[in-house]
Amino acid sequence: MDIIQMTPRRPYIFRAFYEWILDNDLTPYVVVDTTIDGVMVPQEFIQNNQIILNVAPQSVGQYSASNDKIEFNARFGGVPQHIVVPMAAIEAIYARENNVGISFEDEPQYAEPQQSRKPEPKPVNPFHIVK
Repeated sequence: MDIIQMTPRRPYIFRAFYEWILDNDLTPYVVVDTTIDGVMVPQEFIQNNQIILNVAPQSVGQYSASNDKIEFNARFGGVPQHIVVPMAAIEAIYARENNVGISFEDEPQYAEPQQSRKPEPKPVNPFHIVK
């Protein structure tokens, strides 16, 4: 099966790192590309088209992570907000305390659709190590 036909790896790796960070009693932070469609975050906290979100259980409410997005409620400057981040917008997850985590590479499943051109399949090394 070609990789384009497979589900993206990002949601699975994201959830694993999220749990790993929490299991080590650290604070998971997520780097979000705010230019991706569907991102719902407070605009006043965006810098250079990015926002870094604390997604620790004690900092958010009603957290859920699916294969499509993460979603939760949080306070920003004391104001409650509902946050939605599509998986395609997540650039990295790391522990605040030691900066250990993972950044995500582009995946073909998250690429912008081409209007008239069928994308050419890229050769994929099955042992590619994620950064």
